[in-house]
Amino acid sequence: MKRHTARTLLAAGGLAIATTLALTACGQGFNDTSPSGSGDAGELTSSDKALTVMIGSSGDAETKAVQDAVAAWSRESGVDASVVAATDLAQQLSQGFAAGSPPDLFYLGSDQLAGYAENGSLKAYGDLLSNKDDFYPSLVKNFTYDGSFYCAPKDFSTLQLVINENLWTAAGLTDADVPTTWDQLADVAAKLTSGTTKGLVFGGEYARLGAFMAQAGGRLVSEDGTKAEANSDANVEALTYVQQHLQDGTFAYASDVGAGWGGEAFGKQLGAMTIEGNWITGALGDYPDVTAQVVELPAGPAGKGTLQFTNCWGMAADSPNQKAALDLVQYLTTADQQLAFSKAFGPMPSVQSAADQWKSDNPELVPFLTGADYAQGVPTNKGAADVITDFNAQLESLKTGDVKAILDSVQTNLEAVVG
Repeated sequence: MKRHTARTLLAAGGLAIATTLALTACGQGFNDTSPSGSGDAGELTSSDKALTVMIGSSGDAETKAVQDAVAAWSRESGVDASVVAATDLAQQLSQGFAAGSPPDLFYLGSDQLAGYAENGSLKAYGDLLSNKDDFYPSLVKNFTYDGSFYCAPKDFSTLQLVINENLWTAAGLTDADVPTTWDQLADVAAKLTSGTTKGLVFGGEYARLGAFMAQAGGRLVSEDGTKAEANSDANVEALTYVQQHLQDGTFAYASDVGAGWGGEAFGKQLGAMTIEGNWITGALGDYPDVTAQVVELPAGPAGKGTLQFTNCWGMAADSPNQKAALDLVQYLTTADQQLAFSKAFGPMPSVQSAADQWKSDNPELVPFLTGADYAQGVPTNKGAADVITDFNAQLESLKTGDVKAILDSVQTNLEAVVG
């Protein structure tokens, strides 16, 4: 197994996992409704006003990279533009829209799309992008609502399996033992479980367990977004598999081993394996004695499966200079600029034309990109984020809970918001 110290892995940022965020614009409750906004791209506004770009930054490296890119575009275009690194992106966006002065462009999670689209806050500009066919199709789906492609995906990550190489070797395991099936995953997890170290540790939430559901052929909402499928036989099989190994002690939730998330458990060697996205690479810099290898998650009964998480460049419907904003988005999403962002702070490019170079630059992270071919996005239906929050609360007791009853409850809640 090829060894990489944690410090050799790229620091990742700029990718918010927003499956439990609930913005003011998204509303609350499973039956919440709001006026429908227009999904028509229509004409773009144009003026001599400066652009404001609001980001949710992972740190100084990301802030500087975006500021530098926007400044370079501004020099070329002659349009003034500034970058605001929000301290609380969800709150500041909500306040900006409420006050009638939102930023022209901003980071927007896929789970936030429906709420802002329905109340008319967003401009659906995706079909106007000259590079729209370069984005991964699964990412385009994440930002398509009511038939309209709203915004350009800015980056993404999938979930994959991260292995502690030292613990792997100490357990007598080799490259030949890298698991490719659920049975093999259970076998190596048992061999890696010793003392305070569990074989596989991950967050006890849909944003991690959903990968097992995908591998079983399940999902929370049908691919076209019109039908709730939470209590399918596939999902029951997936959560039953996880429950079995939570009970035998070879799998564990991060909270059960005293860690805040899977990356912390992995870094502290409380888990010999974890399930995370490429954002873990930055966190592992805090654990220089840990060596890590990323491999694809094992296939389940239905084959390979994983979840993906992404943000887009949202555009305000009230922006007075949408024409310039569109030009800036196209600049920021070129292959060259996304590769520059990747080098600066670690995100995975959202355009297919950057794939070969990104793989060459980041050979140890290739499994994250490979997963784009079969990854599922989280549900984007309005109100689905609230259902997932409730689902997560029920998953906390999965070890001793009734799998079918949990999924039946989620099904009922989803049926109230889907379709």
